[in-house]
Amino acid sequence: MLTHGDLVTRTSYNHDVLFRVKSIEGSLVKLIGEHVRLEADAPLEDLNKVSGSEYLERKTHINKQEACSYRLFRQDYRLLKEKREVEAGGSYQDSDEKSNYFQISPRILHIDGDPLFLKKCVQLYEQLGLQVHGQYIQEKNMPLEVVALVKKIQPEIVVLTGHDAYSKSKGSTKDLESYRHSRYFVEAVRNLRQHYPHFDQLVIFAGACQSHFESLIKAGANFASSPARVNIHAIDPVYVAARIAYTSFMDHINIWDVVRNTISGEKGLGGLQTRGLLRIGMPYSEDVEN
Repeated sequence: MLTHGDLVTRTSYNHDVLFRVKSIEGSLVKLIGEHVRLEADAPLEDLNKVSGSEYLERKTHINKQEACSYRLFRQDYRLLKEKREVEAGGSYQDSDEKSNYFQISPRILHIDGDPLFLKKCVQLYEQLGLQVHGQYIQEKNMPLEVVALVKKIQPEIVVLTGHDAYSKSKGSTKDLESYRHSRYFVEAVRNLRQHYPHFDQLVIFAGACQSHFESLIKAGANFASSPARVNIHAIDPVYVAARIAYTSFMDHINIWDVVRNTISGEKGLGGLQTRGLLRIGMPYSEDVEN
């Protein structure tokens, strides 16, 4: 007997994705991805309850992927830091104070349709040393609430994510109505761009698994998912935001540099040329940096 929160896989999809049971309505079960931002429905008879040993095996594999992405990002961060130190030291050619600078990273507003994913993402932002405000909002309510929240928090980066899915039975991949939540992400982005039209004033990431990438970009997102309509990992949006946050506002971001450290890669994420948002100042002041 299945209950809310149980871990399951779908027999008809060869047990490819691990899901959590969101709700059960008669013989139909609503599912959300345990590690990917996918939402789905399935009949009870198609579901297989996952044992503890199988979960641990899958979790070990996911942990390795996450650790690899984190390690690659830290390597990139060190390179970015070295570049900043060289640039900051340019005015101190005859001084020993070449590292005497502080940095101001942008504020990030991460809006998530999954409270568990939100908690995980906020923890990762904090590991990466970034200031973030996390907010749980159901996808369908994002268009209604996002503008007021941005005005209150005043971030430089907004992440709009949660769960999504493309349904072949509803129409073609070009039809926005064939997607579970893409239209809400698109509407939320469009509402934001009405108030913040400059792409380098407010940088927006939007989307989840299999989202309608083209519509999100046309609505005004700098970065979005999913160009190849593939699943994206829960923490992928964090690495997109972090790369923007740790790139100097003097530099344009290479799109490949943004997506290469994500678990999904270029099939799951894409975007537009965008300026970084990090600023450095001198002389060093701990009070200012904090």
